[in-house]
Amino acid sequence: MSTGQGKTVCVTGASGYIASWLVKLLLQKGYTVKATVRDPNDPKKTEHLRSLDGAKERLHLFKADLLEEGAFDAAVDGCQGVFHTASPVLISVTDPQAELIDPAVKGTLNVLQSCAKFRSVMRVVLTSSIATVMMSGTPLTSDVVLDETWYSDKLFCEEHKIWYVLSKILAEEAGWKFAEGNGIDMVSMNPGLCIGPLLNPTLMTSVEQLLNVMSGTPTPFLNYPFVDVRDVASAHIQAFEVPSASGRYCLVGHVVDGFDTLKILRQLYPTLTLAEAVNPSDSKYQVSQEKAKGLGITFLPLETSLRDTIESLKEKGFIKI
Repeated sequence: MSTGQGKTVCVTGASGYIASWLVKLLLQKGYTVKATVRDPNDPKKTEHLRSLDGAKERLHLFKADLLEEGAFDAAVDGCQGVFHTASPVLISVTDPQAELIDPAVKGTLNVLQSCAKFRSVMRVVLTSSIATVMMSGTPLTSDVVLDETWYSDKLFCEEHKIWYVLSKILAEEAGWKFAEGNGIDMVSMNPGLCIGPLLNPTLMTSVEQLLNVMSGTPTPFLNYPFVDVRDVASAHIQAFEVPSASGRYCLVGHVVDGFDTLKILRQLYPTLTLAEAVNPSDSKYQVSQEKAKGLGITFLPLETSLRDTIESLKEKGFIKI
């Protein structure tokens, strides 16, 4: 019998990069999935979901707005698990409060408020970010090993106008406070920079960062905390299925700089036009995998993730080789 047979779960923001893979893997495991999107009638957001194996029988799409109280009630009703992935991913904004912070924080609270209404919900898995771990203002030198006990500094992010990171910090913080105050069993997944094949037709922000490395465009990262999107989706499911799962989980497979990334890509694709390799970083922090591996999570080799990302980008017409 499949693990998810007879069980119903909700995935918010289902058209996103991580969420699309999460829906795919949940359907493969036999779950019935109630997925929320902003516009169920937009084929660019939903066609790749509707075409997944098992979608015709066990995928149900719901319209939901992060800022609307009660918008997630119908999707959460009857679910044993809720995966809250919906949150804006924007690097450049003109109004950080309206574009990032309100949707992230209020959206998390609206989803959790819906969860509190239905006794069927056994666990909520929140998609947070390694950004809520690593932005403390502490220099990330080679002797630093980040783990789940690290917390980013809100004031540091505000002073440096790192608005996306601030939105993720505030959303996770609000989520923990509400969950603990309302008896909700919540687990937080804190993935790094996701790469790997795209299911959705649009270019996602994290993969765009990899394209920037390839083209030599300046990026806000010196060392990249890469993780495969398939590992992240699998980890979310483990966090729901394993009874002992608790707290936060850092999900970073490999920390590499632009120099090492380009070196691997040149080995994989000798004919690919790439930027000149920048000087290698003399200081690479690490991210502990101990807690994640204790949950049964393993990470794909970086070469596999990079190759599969490039093949996906080629297939979807974003690059030519």
